[in-house]
Amino acid sequence: MPQHFVAPPGWEWYIVWYFFLGGLAGGAYALGTILRLVGGGRNTPLARLAFLTSFPALVICPVLLTLDLGRPVRFWHMLVDSRTLTLNLKYWSPMSVGAWVLLVFSVFALVSFLDALGMTGALLGGGRGRAFTVVGAVFGLFLAGYTGVLLSVSNQPVWSDTWVLGVLFLVSALSVATAALALLARLRPSSDGAERKLVRADRFFIVLELIVLVVFFVSLGAVAGRFLEPRWLLLWAVVVAGTVVPLAIHARAGGRGRPAILASLLVLIGGLALRVVVIFAAQS
Repeated sequence: MPQHFVAPPGWEWYIVWYFFLGGLAGGAYALGTILRLVGGGRNTPLARLAFLTSFPALVICPVLLTLDLGRPVRFWHMLVDSRTLTLNLKYWSPMSVGAWVLLVFSVFALVSFLDALGMTGALLGGGRGRAFTVVGAVFGLFLAGYTGVLLSVSNQPVWSDTWVLGVLFLVSALSVATAALALLARLRPSSDGAERKLVRADRFFIVLELIVLVVFFVSLGAVAGRFLEPRWLLLWAVVVAGTVVPLAIHARAGGRGRPAILASLLVLIGGLALRVVVIFAAQS
């Protein structure tokens, strides 16, 4: 078992929401890219919806990060060396890499957002546009999973005792993003077909998340007891309810009507609860 010598980082709600919204933004962008690449024009409305969802969720993340610093005006130091005024990219530092990925992905998310609004003309048309969104999706998926990797390399008890957190956060982000898109798709006329596509995708991501959750606890071994203290059991119940109950609802209701809304809401709440319990339980 690794030895731990550093104090907990003291991360609280700003970081919880950053992890959640960053995952949602990256997951939504990746889904938008997949929808754009497959199914031809039939998936275009859903792809637009995904890009319209990604950027607003992402734009909140830098605000949360700067607020968490305590001295928000110093955020630019993560990107620029204040002594030499050169770019401050430290490839060996997960924090530095994360800040730069957030910045670069923001460019892709913004351009795709404007394109979805019809404000970029033919800029992202044809093969050029598909290539652009594929590269953006790589950064989006990196952002969605990197938050878990950041915890794993932090040398903190529990977080650094498993290699699964990056995969868990990535799969959870895709599930959360799919659920969010399913909710928003209901606001569109004739959205029944779109909902069914998203429900099928979310079933896949939920099952995958359950598998990764099991692997996560197995990888922790005896340290898993830290997460299963009585004060955290209610949150874990919410996480489980955000996976198992939506699966049951989808199987029974076929992704239609009010039960489908409840299922999507439970996925979103469960995804948030997962990040809450992972961040706070390890620091307690």
